[in-house]
Amino acid sequence: MKLRRLSLRVRIFFAMILLVLIASVLIAAVTIYQYNEEARDYHRDRLERKEENIKRHIDFVIRETSWEVITEKVPLIFKDEIYKIADIHQLQINLFDLEGGLIKSSKSSIEGDTISKCLHADILNGLSNTAEHRYVEKTTLNNQTFQSSYTYITDKKFKPIAILNLPYLENDEFLNKELREFLERLSYAYLVMLGLAILLAYFLSKYITKSLKTISDKINATRLDKQNKRIEIESSSEEIATLVNSYNSMIDQLQESAVKLATSEREQAWREMAKQVAHEIKNPLTPMRLSVQSFQRKFDPQDPEIHHKVEEYSQTLIQQIDTMSSIASAFSNFAKMPAQQNETLNVVHIVKLALDIFSEDYIVFIADEKEIIAQLDRTQLIRVVTNLVKNATQAIVEDKDPKVVVSVISEDNLVKISVADNGKGISESNISRIFEPKFTTKSSGMGLGLAMVKNIVETYKGTISFTSQQGKGTTFTVTFPKQ
Repeated sequence: MKLRRLSLRVRIFFAMILLVLIASVLIAAVTIYQYNEEARDYHRDRLERKEENIKRHIDFVIRETSWEVITEKVPLIFKDEIYKIADIHQLQINLFDLEGGLIKSSKSSIEGDTISKCLHADILNGLSNTAEHRYVEKTTLNNQTFQSSYTYITDKKFKPIAILNLPYLENDEFLNKELREFLERLSYAYLVMLGLAILLAYFLSKYITKSLKTISDKINATRLDKQNKRIEIESSSEEIATLVNSYNSMIDQLQESAVKLATSEREQAWREMAKQVAHEIKNPLTPMRLSVQSFQRKFDPQDPEIHHKVEEYSQTLIQQIDTMSSIASAFSNFAKMPAQQNETLNVVHIVKLALDIFSEDYIVFIADEKEIIAQLDRTQLIRVVTNLVKNATQAIVEDKDPKVVVSVISEDNLVKISVADNGKGISESNISRIFEPKFTTKSSGMGLGLAMVKNIVETYKGTISFTSQQGKGTTFTVTFPKQ
C-alpha cells in the first residue's frame, strides 16, 4: 500500500537504482560461482596431471628394478624411490596392496589419524568396477578440503600389483586472493556506476515526469466556473502528446458545455424569477381589484359615512401597495450582489448591534473574546445575522420553552458565527433545497433569506453550513476569513 502512494518520479528513480544494485549483486554472484568452478576444475586437472606424472615415474622405477615385480616385493622396489618421487613431485605417496592394506608411504612416520592403514570397501569396489580403474575421494578436515585419488600400479604386462594413493590438499589461497581483489575492484567500479545511476535516474525521472506534472497541475486547476487554459508542451513523447491532446479536447468541450449551461441556467433563473415576481404581485392585486369594485358598487356621494368608507378603501389600497413595494425590494436585494466594501470591524460588537432589533428575551449571545477583528462589510454582516436569527425565531414551536443561541468564535484566521435554535428542525426532504431561491416552508415570505445569506457569505469567500434534527432544532454556522 505504501508503494502505491509513491509518485511516478520516485518509483522511476528507485527502480533504476534497484536495477543497478541487482545487476551488481548478480554479477558478483556469477563471478564467485565462476571462480569456484574454475578452482574445482583447476584442482581436478592438477591432481590428474600429478597422478599421471607420478605413475610414469613409478613405471620407470618398475622397469628398472631388479626385484621381482609382485605385490610382496613392492616395499622393496620402492624402499628409497618413494621418497625421491614424493620430493620431486611435491606430493605425498601412499601404496596399498590389492586387499587395501597399507604397505608403503612417503611419510617418515605413519599416523593413524591422518593415514588409514586399510582402505574402505567402497574404494576397492570403485577401483575394480569403474572402466578407468580410478577412484577419487573428497573429504574436509579442519576447514581444509582434501582430494585422494586411488589407481592401480601395474607390472610390465599391465597386471595390478598395488594401489597408488595420492592425498592432495586444495590450497585456494591464491585463487581466493585473486577473487577478493577482483571483487574489490568490481565494488569500486559499481560505486562509481551507482553514483552515475543516481544522477541519471534523478534527471531522467524528472524529465519523464515533468510533462505529467504539468498535465496534473492543469487538471487539478480545472474548474467549471472559470476559463481553463490549454496545455502547450513542446518536444513531448507520442504518449504524452496524446494525453495533452485529449486534455485540450476535454477543455474545449468543457468550455463549450459551460457556456451552454450558464446560458441555460440564466434563462431558467430569469424565467423562474419572472414567475415568482408575477405570482407575488398578483397576490396583493386581487384584494386591490376587489376593493375598487366594491367601492364602485357602494359609492354614494349622499352617504353620511362616505368619508369614513373612502378612508377605509384608501388604507386597504395603501396596505396592498406597501406589500407590492416590499416584494419589489426583496427581489431587488436578492438580485443585487453585495458590494465588497471591506471595513475593519469588531465582529462581536456588530453581531450584538444586529441582535438589538429583536425584542425576544430568549435570544442568548455568547462570544469567546470581547474583540474579534475582521475585514467585512458592516451592512452585509448585519443582514446575514438578522436573517439567520429571524429564521431561528420563526422555527420555534409553541409547546416548548424557546431558545436561540448566537455565538461568535475565533479560530486561527477564521471567525465563526453560529445561530442555534431548539425549534422544529428541518425535514430530510428539505435539506437539499434549503438554500434555493424562493424555497420556503413558511406560510408567508418569499424564501429569499437563506439564498441571500449564502450569496453574501460566498462573495466574501466564506462558507455556510447547518446541522438539524427534527423536533430538536437547527444550527447554522457561517465562517468568514478575517482578511
